[in-house]
Amino acid sequence: MSSNPMLNNNVVENVILDSKPMTIQGAINKTFILLAIVVATGAYSWNLLARGFSDKAYLLMIASAIIGLILAIVTAFKPKISPYSAPLYALCEGLLTGVVSYTYNAAFEGIVVNAIGITLLSLFSMLFLYKTGIIKATEKFRTVIFTSTCAIAIFYLAGFIGALIGHPMTVFNGSTMGIVISIVICAIASLNFILDFDFFERGQNNVLPDYFEWYCGFSLLVTVIWLYIEILRLLAQMQKRN
Repeated sequence: MSSNPMLNNNVVENVILDSKPMTIQGAINKTFILLAIVVATGAYSWNLLARGFSDKAYLLMIASAIIGLILAIVTAFKPKISPYSAPLYALCEGLLTGVVSYTYNAAFEGIVVNAIGITLLSLFSMLFLYKTGIIKATEKFRTVIFTSTCAIAIFYLAGFIGALIGHPMTVFNGSTMGIVISIVICAIASLNFILDFDFFERGQNNVLPDYFEWYCGFSLLVTVIWLYIEILRLLAQMQKRN
C-alpha cells in the first residue's frame, strides 16, 4: 500500500473489517488530537527547564526517547493497538521535543518559532502538491522515498553507534557539508508527507477498520516530529555560520 516504513504493505495484509471503516476526516481528527498531546506535553517539559528543573527534564527526555522508540516500532507492525499506543507515543514525543526545543531556543533565540513555521509550511505545501496532482505517490516515487528514508536511518544509526564508542558525529557543526546533508534530510522528510496523505486516501478507499485512523495520525506525527527536529538542526547550523 505504501513504501513509507510506517505504512508498509505488511500492516494491511489480511486485515478484517471488524468495526466501522476508517474515513479521511476521522484520521484528520485523530491527527489533531495527537498534535494537541504533543503541544501540551511539550509545553510541560519546556516549562520544567524554564523553572530550573533540568535534571528532571533531561531524565524525562531520555525516558521518553526510549519509550517512544519502542512504541513507534511496535505500533508500526501492530496497527490494531494504535488507539492506545499512538497517544502514548505523542505524549513521549511531546516531552522529548519540549526539552530539545528549549535547548535550541536557549542557544539561538527565536529558532523554535521559525522551525514550527517552516514545518507547517512544508506540511501544507506538500498537501497542496499532492491534492493538485503535481506530485503523485507512484510506485517509483514510493520506492525512491523508502530507499532514501532507510539510508537516512542507517546514517542515524551509524552516528548513534559512533557516539557510544566515543566518536560522535561532527558533520552537523555548521559546515557546508553538514548544512547540505540537513537540507537533503529535510527534503526527504517533507516528501514523506506525500506517502502519509496517500495512505489516508488508500485507507478509506480500501475500507480499512477505523483503528487505522489512529495509525494514519501516528504515521503523520512521526513525519512531523522528524521534520521539525531536522529543521531545528538545520537552522542552528545556519546561525552558527553567521
